Amino acid sequence: MLKVLYLLNHAGKAGTERYVYSLIERLHNKKIKAYFAYNEEGPLVDRLRELGVEIYRIEMRNPYDLKAVREVNSLCRKLGIDLIHTQYLRENYISMLSRLLNPKVKVMYTNHFIMRNNLPLRITNRLITPLEANIIAVCNKGKDMMISNGVNGKKIHVIFNGVDPDLWGEPIKSTLREEFGIDDDTFVMLCVSRFAHDKGHGFLVNSIARLKEMTDRKFMLVLANDGPLLEQVKKQVKDMNLEDKIIFTGFRRDVKNLFFGSDVYINSSEHEALSFAIIEALAAGLPVIAADMAGNGDIINSETNCGLLVKYNDPDSMAEAILKMMNDRELQESLKKNALKTVRERFNLDIMVDRTYNLYLKSCNQKI
Repeated sequence: MLKVLYLLNHAGKAGTERYVYSLIERLHNKKIKAYFAYNEEGPLVDRLRELGVEIYRIEMRNPYDLKAVREVNSLCRKLGIDLIHTQYLRENYISMLSRLLNPKVKVMYTNHFIMRNNLPLRITNRLITPLEANIIAVCNKGKDMMISNGVNGKKIHVIFNGVDPDLWGEPIKSTLREEFGIDDDTFVMLCVSRFAHDKGHGFLVNSIARLKEMTDRKFMLVLANDGPLLEQVKKQVKDMNLEDKIIFTGFRRDVKNLFFGSDVYINSSEHEALSFAIIEALAAGLPVIAADMAGNGDIINSETNCGLLVKYNDPDSMAEAILKMMNDRELQESLKKNALKTVRERFNLDIMVDRTYNLYLKSCNQKI
């Protein structure tokens, strides 16, 4: 049984943490012995403790933190780690530098972002990639960006994020409309996204203002989650007199409940490699409208036919897509029909876990 150390700087509650949790939940004490080390405390720590995973804290101040390099090396020797699975550049560099002290430990990296690196990082990538066993890109554009950032493309494998289609697809009776006094005739849009600079909430609010000018039909946008820009977005909604069209729910754990009370899921993000929220919404049978950015085109395209793509930061494009779906019941039903099928065939958690585990074996030179 392989011993895998999952190393993550911040143990929060975003998509990357969901990715790590999903792998550990499916593989721990079944095909691997999982360990977890982190720098900044967050909800993931408690969730993994509930799974019986051994937890360690390692301070990681920067990608070249030599003290952290020594601590990672020491921990790997103590636990007999075969492979370190990293998620961000900081812990990835630290892990690869630790290989200079203990080459027996392999390092595998999953890249969750599509961002252009500066020149020093591109040079470092070229120098340090040989220390990497294998690399996962969660979408095709992510692979292309890594190659342009100086990473050896031969080591990059595209493995899409996945969710459990049975868990999300099993129907439930939603309390969303009753909770917020939304009647059955109102078209409900849902966005479950952390209020941060790259999530496009300002763009989405502007789109709702445009939609309000275009139709008299009743509609409501439900914004769920929290984050540093929450109050700023609330002020924007108030200033634009959209308080009758937009509801803020705060952070919610009952996301499935929200899905089953909505008519469409909206994603307005600028930098999202492959959104778990989009895939979960599709698994719940919701069609999706998303900005044509990052990996969204891997999910929504002419083959999957499960949603509509719009131009990022273009309120007219977003409003027109919403209006089209709102007024075309046949289109809405067609997209819904393909939603769950898309998840089962392309973004299934079992597929993600199996392919990742096989890459663990390949990285450690074991038979698949």
